[in-house]
Formats: sequence, structure tokens, C-alpha cells
Amino acid sequence: MTGHIFHSTVLREYDVRGIVGETLHKEDAYALGKAFGTHVKRAGGTRVCVGYDGRVSSPELSSRLMAGLASTGLDVINIGLGATPMLYYSVFELDADGGIMVTGSHNPPNYNGFKMMLGKKPCFGDAIQALGATANNGDFEEGEGSVSKVDVFDRYVERLLRDYEGAAFKVAWDPANGAAGPAVEALVKRLPGKHIVINAEVDGTFPNHHADPTVEENLEQLKEVVARHGCDIGLSFDGDGDRIGAVDGKGRVVWGDQMLAIMAGDLLKELPGAPIIADVKASNALFDRIREMGGEPVMWKTGHSLIKSKMVELEAPLAGEMSGHIFYKHKFYGHDDAMYAGLRFMNAVANQGGDLAALKDGLPTAINTPELRFECDEVRKFEVVEEVKSRLQAADAKMSTVDGVRVQTEDGWWLLRASNTQAVLVARCEASTSDGLDRLKKTLVSALAESGVSAPDVL
Repeated sequence: MTGHIFHSTVLREYDVRGIVGETLHKEDAYALGKAFGTHVKRAGGTRVCVGYDGRVSSPELSSRLMAGLASTGLDVINIGLGATPMLYYSVFELDADGGIMVTGSHNPPNYNGFKMMLGKKPCFGDAIQALGATANNGDFEEGEGSVSKVDVFDRYVERLLRDYEGAAFKVAWDPANGAAGPAVEALVKRLPGKHIVINAEVDGTFPNHHADPTVEENLEQLKEVVARHGCDIGLSFDGDGDRIGAVDGKGRVVWGDQMLAIMAGDLLKELPGAPIIADVKASNALFDRIREMGGEPVMWKTGHSLIKSKMVELEAPLAGEMSGHIFYKHKFYGHDDAMYAGLRFMNAVANQGGDLAALKDGLPTAINTPELRFECDEVRKFEVVEEVKSRLQAADAKMSTVDGVRVQTEDGWWLLRASNTQAVLVARCEASTSDGLDRLKKTLVSALAESGVSAPDVL
């Protein structure tokens, strides 16, 4: 095969992703398989796992991907339809040399892509660009590999259940017609308590609502079920089952940093002093809470691959993002499995009084904006952040530059960073008072205006 050039937008920081039929095609899947297989072979590997989500385009992309992998001489283990964390699990369980998940994650139905592991670690950043370079120059390994089907579903469900401590709750579950549906249905049959599952059928058109639990409107159906059945907890997942959302018995959203605070409260009893990582979008209240409970709060860059790598570096047992990626290294593998996180969340609630609504009430309150995203050219977005950073440094502002700029003032903090996955700037503000939040918003608007960027209307 001669060289293959991917569309300029599909090789992202954390994955390969595009619009099917426009920027992503079956030929890309085949070329990616050849490039990935070549890298695995040259690192001494022989076996790779492949899975796919419930999107309409996923079976064909998976088939072409596996053909590309096998053409390099690798043995391909096809685990079939399932959640992304089941693919991650299979790499550990079957001791494979890598894995690729065909998934569009939480994106609309016309998107698809690939999340990858090289060895037992995430494949991201420069490693993804290197795959593109290999495809471009056509320097592929050649061989006659094989494709075999291996069913890990039952083993996966057993592994999820292993660390559940047995509290009986009334729980509403919403897999959002995503790939986590079958695993959720299998789980609830084995759990004590009462469980109501909605939208369990895998349907790549996502007929009931968009499969992104970080957007509150996507939790409305779950809130209704919680209210109707008097549930203690509601849990929702994204399209490929690696992000979690939650609501309490009063129908209030328990945001990602609040979930992490509750989980940390349980974990730090067992591992006092442990480092716990959260991304730069998380509330100050979370970092303060971790410190109060005797843990070591670590603020790090947004992005599941970046968080996983930092966890390895610091030997952190727990990490999380506002986007609902929760990572347990304690008793688990260190990757983001939303169903496993849901079970550990239920453990944490049970071990701290059993009332999620009361635990949420006990968390410090802050007034904040949602995550604000506004379009900005792929190159310009990084320039804007650098310009804002330079002006803040010149003014001796108190800030973190771990990921963009997170500026601390007497009122609270504001964040500006460039998305690694889209042509957008991301901002957030949080204060202890409404007046303080207004002042932070005005500061952010002014900082953007100095770089010729119009702030979103919500500011």
C-alpha cells in the first residue's frame, strides 16, 4: 500500500475522530490499522484487541481496521460491540500489546473515530501524529495475521462487580442508548436493591437524547425517573461508557468535581495522604476539600490521556475531570470506566451515611458559570491563550499555567484554555458571590477583547 493522508482535522490530541463520509472514511480505518500494527510490531508486540461502539458506522470501520492490523502480521482479537472501558479491560485481561476502540464517544451520531492503547498505556499526542506520519510515508510492516473473536463480556461484568461492597440502593440508570447498555443491564441483575434502567437498547441514532451526561438537558429524563420512582441515585453514561453523570434523590445534578469529592472522602479513609488529581476546570471547593480530608490535591491538564499519564507518574489512586471521566487506580487499572466509577460512587455514598442528597448538601457551595465554549481558529486559539497569559504575567497576576490560564482573585477564579479536540476556546468562572462572579466575567471579557475575541453572549 502506498502512503495515505488523513484529513487535517482527524488526528486529535487524544484520539482519531471525524465526520463519517466527510472527514473520516473506511480507507482511513484500514490505513490506521496498518500504521498502528506497524508500530506495535516494531515494538515487539504480536496481539491487539479491537472493539466497537453502537454507532451505525462502527461495524464497517471496525472490519476495515482489523483488516489493516492483520495485514501487518498481528493477531487481532475482536471483542465485538461494547463500551470503551470493556476494550481497555480486554487489553489487561488478555495481556494484549495494544487495543483500539472504534467509537465516536459523546459526539453526535454522524461522528466516529478511534481511541487507542499502545501496550497498557494511552496512545495520544505525538504518538498519534507518528501514526499519521507512518501512514503518510507508507512504510508498513507486512505479514499474514489473524482475526479471532473472543467474548470477554461476562468476565468484564464480573470484574466490575468485584469491588462493590453490597449496599442496597434504589438506582435509576441511563446508558443513553450507548454501548454501555448491555453491561448495565447485566450489572443490575446482580446488584442488591432496586434498579430501573432506561434507554438500554444500543441505538447509534441516540433517539431519546444526546449521549453526553455533562449537559444538564440530557439528564432531564433521568431526573423524571428518579422522581417518579423515589430513587436514591441516578446515573447516566455517555455514548461509549467512559464518562458518568449523576443526580441525587432530589433530582439535582452532582457534577463531576462533586462526585470526585465524595469519592475522595471515602478513599482517603483507607489511603490517608494520597494524591488525588482533578483537571483545571474543577472547583476550588474540590481541591480545598481534598486537602481538608488529608489528601494531596493535584491540579492537572484536561484530557483523559493526560490525566492517566499523570496518575502513573504520581502513583495517584484516584483522578477525575469535570467532563465525567473518573479514573480509579486503587483496586483497578487506572483508566476511565464509568460503570466501575458508578459502583465505587455508590460505595462512597454508602460509607458516608448512605444519603447522596445529604452529601451534596454538605459540600461547599459556589456560584459558577457552566463550561463556556466559543469558536476560535485552530491556530489562533493557542495564540489567544498565550497573549492573555503574557499580559497577566506582566501584571503579576496570581495564576496557574498548567493548562491555559487559571487566574485567582479575591472573588474566586476564571479559566481560559484552548480545547485540544475542537476549534474552540474554553472558559469558566467561579466565585463565592453573584457580584464576584459578575466581576470575574467582566475581567474575562476584557482579557478576550484585548486579543480581538468576542466573548459568548452568556458572559
